[in-house]
Amino acid sequence: MEILLKVITIGIPILLAVTLHEAAHGYAALRYGDDTAKRMGRISLNPFRHVDLFGTILLPGFLLLSGSPILFGYAKPVPVDFTRLRNPRRDSVFVAGAGPATNLSLAFISALLFHTLIFMPPTFVPLLQEMFSFSILINVTLAVFNMLPLPPLDGGRVAVGLLPNNLAIPLARLEPYGFFIIFGLLLIPPLFGVNLLTWLFLHPIRFIVDFISLLTGLS
Repeated sequence: MEILLKVITIGIPILLAVTLHEAAHGYAALRYGDDTAKRMGRISLNPFRHVDLFGTILLPGFLLLSGSPILFGYAKPVPVDFTRLRNPRRDSVFVAGAGPATNLSLAFISALLFHTLIFMPPTFVPLLQEMFSFSILINVTLAVFNMLPLPPLDGGRVAVGLLPNNLAIPLARLEPYGFFIIFGLLLIPPLFGVNLLTWLFLHPIRFIVDFISLLTGLS
């Protein structure tokens, strides 16, 4: 029973976070002229259309069981044909930014939901507290991770859309190697006693969580 409750408190926020993140990309792409995601049935709130076995289930589960200070996951990327956007350079910024913006909105809503706990049966309050807390954490973590300015992450695509061509073009060419660079940044520096994890993730995550708590009256 305890394991089932743990799966519920963690699984529901993760599914909502990754599903709405990807659906937001698809909706934004449709809004700005590309209907690829719509034609492929990816503008959907059905999590099974977005779930990736490794990124949505196995990776978060492994990080949780290993006691990692960072917990994140991802879904199947929504297909977007940036050349079909009405203004590809400008609109790609909105399409890429829609996912992280949705996660921050979900974190804000989760924080507000704490104020509803006084109306809940006392038996369910601890479960809901844990679920709302985890929802804030996972959504902020996804937003921070995805906004790293390196393609193919959302932040990289935002940077490519905003930077001048002499900087945007070399950055865009890094896309095939983006994840290798990210894992290299996270795995290699600790071998030399340098911890980029705290600087890249933990400090921004804590700052945003504290700011959301302040805005919603939780602190």
